[in-house]
Amino acid sequence: MHPARARRLKLVVIMLIGVFIAGGFAFLAFKENLMLYFTPSEVAAGKAPTGQRFNIGGMVVDGSVIKSSQSVDVQFDVTDYDKTIRIKFADILPDLFREGQAIIAKGKLNTEGVFIADEVLAKHDETYMPKEVADSLKHKNKPGYDKTKPSPSPSPSPSP
Repeated sequence: MHPARARRLKLVVIMLIGVFIAGGFAFLAFKENLMLYFTPSEVAAGKAPTGQRFNIGGMVVDGSVIKSSQSVDVQFDVTDYDKTIRIKFADILPDLFREGQAIIAKGKLNTEGVFIADEVLAKHDETYMPKEVADSLKHKNKPGYDKTKPSPSPSPSPSP
């Protein structure tokens, strides 16, 4: 093999190895930052990973919010109307957080089955529900379910 051709081949091989290494690092970074979404029923069924961050969403159960008098710690239950999961949060809740409304919490499930949230997102007005929560509640006709398709308006009656 000609020396110039051998150098070119070595350079191409080194570049390919570099591309594969960079792709591997990109894949690992993507996998670490991937946030999956689970409903309370899926978490109760054991489908959610323990010790790994993920999103959980549902409706805040009326009467379940317990605020600590000593700190900003709060705990509440979230339901998809089949199963209910307890969430603990050690920060200030969003201003729009209310019982009976949809939320999404980000955090980890501990070994006792309690979700330890590090972020809680509440809907920003009366008509909005996070898409994930609306999809998970779609088959249940319960309060708080925001139907994605408006009901058809009545057709105008013909004038005599």
